[in-house]
Amino acid sequence: MTQFEQITIAPGLTFDALVAGDAGAPLVLLLHGFAESMHCWRAQVNVLAAAGYRAVAPSQRGYSPGARPDTGEPLNYHINRLMDDAMAIAAAAGYGERRFHLVGHDWGGSIAWALADRFRERLASLTVLSRPHPNAFNRALQMEDGDQAHRSRHHTAFLEPDAADLLLADKAKQLRERLAAAGVPSAAVEAHLGVLGNKAAMEAALAWYRARGAIRSPLGPIRVPTLYIWGDADDTVGRSAAEGTEDFIAAPFTFEVLPDVGHFAADQVPDRVSELLLQQLAAYPA
Repeated sequence: MTQFEQITIAPGLTFDALVAGDAGAPLVLLLHGFAESMHCWRAQVNVLAAAGYRAVAPSQRGYSPGARPDTGEPLNYHINRLMDDAMAIAAAAGYGERRFHLVGHDWGGSIAWALADRFRERLASLTVLSRPHPNAFNRALQMEDGDQAHRSRHHTAFLEPDAADLLLADKAKQLRERLAAAGVPSAAVEAHLGVLGNKAAMEAALAWYRARGAIRSPLGPIRVPTLYIWGDADDTVGRSAAEGTEDFIAAPFTFEVLPDVGHFAADQVPDRVSELLLQQLAAYPA
């Protein structure tokens, strides 16, 4: 049964998390993206526990009230800090010296790619939803057709100082409509906004973008067995970036295209995502 837990990795860094499965079972760490929360993995956490895994899905830095350092200092939300958090959460869960499975969506996918590049010896497998390998993404952004640049135009808007107010205006109407249009069930929308739908949390979530800026750092080839899941109705990631991910994987690679599925696949088609994830974990045990 899924439980709500708080995981402390340092003073001032206590993360809310959904946790299920026996302690000591193979760990699956699941990292959410924007504009969601740990709740995007609620279905997967239950399925993973039933299959004999230990699933941990935290609301990450800034999303968890107990892990919300000053947003006025950009380095507090640099991707290196987000990576440090993920590894420390795994250690706090009892897996500091053990290999584990890593799953990421959207921004959580960006963190997951970077972790696979830096800590490949710690990962048994990598699963990423939507977010392409950064090199494939950068290449698509520079294409003359401008398709990916158009799809990613919201990233620039998130750098504006009034972005949080605009996103939260009229009871977060913009976010509600965005999530609903992408097929996220209404109960899931409410769960995500229960985490993110306040000014402090939203400013912290946007601080991730502001700390990174518009440029994504290139990575080396990924040498961890990788499952990449992309919905062909994803309005933020085009086909060129998605299909180009394979060029930067130097390990067993599975590219799964979900027909008519948008950006938030774990919320929209949870059973299919869980099925693919279990196949990946079974193929590459920790």
